[in-house]
Amino acid sequence: MQKSKPDRYGTLAVSIHWLSAVLILALMGSGFRAANAMDAATKIDILRFHIPVATVVLLLTAFRIVWRWRFDLKPRPVAGSPAWQERIAHGIHVAFYVVIFGMVASGIAMVVLSGAAAAVFGQPGAMLPNFTDYPPRALHGLGGFLLVALLVFHAGAALYHQFIRRDRLLRRMWFGN
Repeated sequence: MQKSKPDRYGTLAVSIHWLSAVLILALMGSGFRAANAMDAATKIDILRFHIPVATVVLLLTAFRIVWRWRFDLKPRPVAGSPAWQERIAHGIHVAFYVVIFGMVASGIAMVVLSGAAAAVFGQPGAMLPNFTDYPPRALHGLGGFLLVALLVFHAGAALYHQFIRRDRLLRRMWFGN
C-alpha cells in the first residue's frame, strides 16, 4: 500500500515522514552543536555530516510535496476534529515546509558567501570562517529555533490525539493496517 487511503497514510508517505523526522532531529542536534563548537576542526567534522544530511532532507521534502500534491491521496480529517484544529494542523505542515526550505536556503547562502566549502570539503589550508559575520547566519539560527517550536507543537498535538482524545491518530502515520 504505497498510496494513502481515506483513513491512513500509505507506506511511502509514512516512510518519508519518519525518515525526515529522524534526519531533522539529527540536523538540529548537529547544527546546535556546530554553533556552539569552539574548535574549528570539530565544527568542520560536524558540518561534514550536517551539510549532506541537509541535502537529503531537502530532496525528501521536495519529493514529499510532489508526491502528496500530484500522486497521493490525502486522508480525511480525524473524525470529530473541529475545523479550526484541521486549519492549524495544515498551517503547521506548511510552516514545516517553509522553515525547512528557508533553513536550506540560508545554509547554502552561508556556505557560498563565507567560502566555507573549501574548509568543510577538504581544501588543504582552507580556514573555516566565522559564520556570525554573514547575514544568513541569523536567519539560519532563527529557523533552528522555529523548527524546535514546530516540532514540539506537532509532537504535542499528536500525543494529545493519541492519549487524551484516544482517536488513534498516530496509527494513521505508522506502518501496517
